[in-house]
Amino acid sequence: MTKEKRSFFERLTGSVKVDEDADAFEPAAVEEPVRRVQPRSTSSRSSGATKIAARPAPEPMSESEWLEESAEEGQLTVDVYQTANDIVIKTIVAGVRPDDLDISITRDMVTIRGRREEQKETSDEDYFHRELYWGAFSRAIMLPEEVDVEGAEASQTHGLLTIRLPKIDKRRQTKLRVKTVS
Repeated sequence: MTKEKRSFFERLTGSVKVDEDADAFEPAAVEEPVRRVQPRSTSSRSSGATKIAARPAPEPMSESEWLEESAEEGQLTVDVYQTANDIVIKTIVAGVRPDDLDISITRDMVTIRGRREEQKETSDEDYFHRELYWGAFSRAIMLPEEVDVEGAEASQTHGLLTIRLPKIDKRRQTKLRVKTVS
């Protein structure tokens, strides 16, 4: 029996994806009632929503399975909006030093990478609940317009990273003055 790799969300919440035939499960086989949760979506697409069922925590993974899954990067959640002159990206990077962030910008894409290091204060057996994400994370964001890479600015306040990217005004014209070289 091959074990299917769980997504970051499934590992984080303990949830699993359920097929459309989810009603075919027998209630006696489930320890807790199954409830369907509609994932929050900010995108304009409303069709094809995935059904997710909450269930008891999965069986503990072996050390090799855990190491394999922990090598994956978490994905940042972001807000992207525009003002008259800028495209603004905001994301929460609490617990990450600015020096541990790597932000790469091209005219049409921004990539944010970093690592959140856990400071061990207690052993794993002493935890009652663990939901925070520790480890490497990244996010690549396609921009809706071209931006001026040289004019980009990033700041971090109380764990909120704000990146301001000046838009390129394609309609802007300048007069070029010809110099006489003697």
